[in-house]
Amino acid sequence: MEYTGRNCKTSHYNALLRIEANLGEADVALERFEDMRYCEEDKKPDTETYNWLFQSQVRCSVGGDRIQQMIDLLGLMVEDYKRVQPNAKTYTILVEGFTKYNIVDEAIRHFRALSKIPGGTRLLHNNGEHGDPLSLYLRLLCLHGKTDDMMEALEIMEKDNQPIPKRAMIVNRKGRTLVTSWIEPLQQEADLGFEIDYIARYVAEGGLTGTRQRWSPSLSGNYFPVNPDNEGFRYAAPLEISFKSECAEARASYTIELIKKLDRDGVSAFGSGATEDDVQIIKEKLRKDMLAESIQQVRKPKAASKMLVSELKEELEAQGLPSDGTRPVLYQRVQKSRRINRARNRPLWLPPEVEVTEEVDDRLEKLLSRLNLKNENNTDYWKKRFLGESTEDEVEYTQNGELIDADSDAEVSIRKRDDGEGEEEVEEETGELEDGGDEEEVEPPVMLASQLMQKEEALETQQTDDHYFEFNLEEQLEDLKRFKLFSVDDMFTIADAWGWTWEKDIGVHWPEKWSKEREVTLGMKVMNKVIDLGGIPTIGDCAMLLRAAMRTPWPEAIVNILQQTHKLGYVFGNPIYDEVVTLCMNLDEREAAIAIVTDMEDTGVNVPDEILDKILPEESFSEDEG
Repeated sequence: MEYTGRNCKTSHYNALLRIEANLGEADVALERFEDMRYCEEDKKPDTETYNWLFQSQVRCSVGGDRIQQMIDLLGLMVEDYKRVQPNAKTYTILVEGFTKYNIVDEAIRHFRALSKIPGGTRLLHNNGEHGDPLSLYLRLLCLHGKTDDMMEALEIMEKDNQPIPKRAMIVNRKGRTLVTSWIEPLQQEADLGFEIDYIARYVAEGGLTGTRQRWSPSLSGNYFPVNPDNEGFRYAAPLEISFKSECAEARASYTIELIKKLDRDGVSAFGSGATEDDVQIIKEKLRKDMLAESIQQVRKPKAASKMLVSELKEELEAQGLPSDGTRPVLYQRVQKSRRINRARNRPLWLPPEVEVTEEVDDRLEKLLSRLNLKNENNTDYWKKRFLGESTEDEVEYTQNGELIDADSDAEVSIRKRDDGEGEEEVEEETGELEDGGDEEEVEPPVMLASQLMQKEEALETQQTDDHYFEFNLEEQLEDLKRFKLFSVDDMFTIADAWGWTWEKDIGVHWPEKWSKEREVTLGMKVMNKVIDLGGIPTIGDCAMLLRAAMRTPWPEAIVNILQQTHKLGYVFGNPIYDEVVTLCMNLDEREAAIAIVTDMEDTGVNVPDEILDKILPEESFSEDEG
């Protein structure tokens, strides 16, 4: 066409890029893109161009790792945001790419943008083609322990009428799906309450015919994949991380960002009413709390050989075992009970944990409550910060550290002071806020550009052609503006370029701390949502969630989980029901125990007499005998 004198436009280049992307010619597509970048305006890349380029990099089966090329293309598209904006296909292919390369944070960001488009999850699923990106995304969140984001994705799927794919409900080697595979302990099979016939299981899994799944690399060879969950990912599925570990890691990352903010801004990070000593104390407190949460506090029972006679008797009495006899007899009983519990995959008995209460400084707690990252993703704030202009945080707090109300007299006085009026009223209000102390001088905000320039003071003696480092600070800033070396208009992020307004509210406050109640609540929500979307949890999921509710302990959740388990057609062994009823009776929750037995009878589960004896009072037996 060019040889014949016909002008080729963007649509013609896109048709060629489409062929190259479908054929997996990623390098050829990049060369074509470089030709388009420096052509006339009617040949410049558009949204469709970038979509085909992203596809060529994500679905290319040769050439090794292509994630860096995709990130470079994404950066070029963001820089050209005034002319090119993304569409649904752009977000779909980006989520697919970041998911297949196990970049979970970027996959979550683009999935949130895709969720704003109606039917976005159906586009991502794409009838299961190209590795089923929707299933891979759900598995990525599950394996990383990001259960909150996974629950958000399931809710969006329900909104788009997208059923959960079969690939997303893959069962791991411990018989658990995404419903509970993020609950600790990870690599442990759930206790179902009855003995397992491992020989029958081996035969059912194809052990005699040679088709049984191999999980060991030394046994799989080149015929069987080590982990079936690897299918679809670029290299391999990520390692499993529990929800508890993910919560601790998120809080540690947030703490590190707060410490960086204190190192950068100092006293100004609190507004007013703080000193340098307060900054150092709070930094040490943050480091101490982060270290305490990051260390896995796994409680283990004390060695029986090091336990006192009173401790041995306490452990035996707590399990309903006889506690009479000499120390060697008590030692043997404790050892035997622990071996039995380990063989049945039951948790070992631990003494009640003693909570240590620390003294709380109300003043430091108030200062710490002000500290957040609400402006870290706010580009307007950083523009003002760069230019040294006043920010909205300067008059947000009084001198004694209290938050100023919008209609309070203190704020009215501050407004009058800004207008140059009511000096006497300002003095009176200031005297009330000082509480008898001297007013602390609040330093004006330091220009971020000044901080950057001050780092170059050591280079002032360096000889350059234009003697730039011989200028003072004001002259340097004027030089930047005059020659247009840098402008605040160049300060933008992908959220500003593509209109992600919701990003300003994400990660502002502390990530929620892990707790047993939160884990059980989230597990029940995930199970109900998976069932609503057409998925079927395994009996291992029900048993693991039931065990988590028993560890809490939470009788109401136990009843709900057992009812849902029976609706799915699963039945546990009698030891599980006996343990659950005993737990409820020990917690004085007789109504919960009765509800469990009633549900067992309604679903046709045989109720042993031992369980009925624990619930029914002795008076009922005397009346029956009479």
